[in-house]
Amino acid sequence: MPAFPVTRPNLTSPVHFLAFGLGSGLAPRAPGTFGTLAAVPLYLLAAQLGLVAYSAFLVLTFALGVYLCGRTSRELGVHDHPGIVWDEFVGYWITMCAAPAGWLWVATGFVLFRIFDILKPWPIGWLDRRVHGGLGIMLDDVVAGLIAWACLQGVVQLVA
Repeated sequence: MPAFPVTRPNLTSPVHFLAFGLGSGLAPRAPGTFGTLAAVPLYLLAAQLGLVAYSAFLVLTFALGVYLCGRTSRELGVHDHPGIVWDEFVGYWITMCAAPAGWLWVATGFVLFRIFDILKPWPIGWLDRRVHGGLGIMLDDVVAGLIAWACLQGVVQLVA
């Protein structure tokens, strides 16, 4: 695959539209941050679910993301096109699992997830370099989300 994006997504395709985070991945700068920001309102809706339903939501959106990201990546001819941000959606939603209600926690989860997604400490960076396809695109953000989730839950316990 080419090193740089060579084609633009077809946003009339539901697969590309979702993979590009409802269009948020088209931001000219920091598409991952804009993608995570676009995930917030959807999180606020999903947060109304109970823990079991929210967990099922995470499993389903992860599985859907493997397909969406893999197919879009293949169709664009670029592994992990920067505009593919469905993985950021799911990573943020993982971070926010069982988070307390309130904008402070929404923002704290956002910042924590972005830190781990951008810096990619081990094992996130290792996974990012070694696992390919739709699973690879999703997996590093899932792990970033899990680490951010653990940090968020730690902060919750400290202030509780």
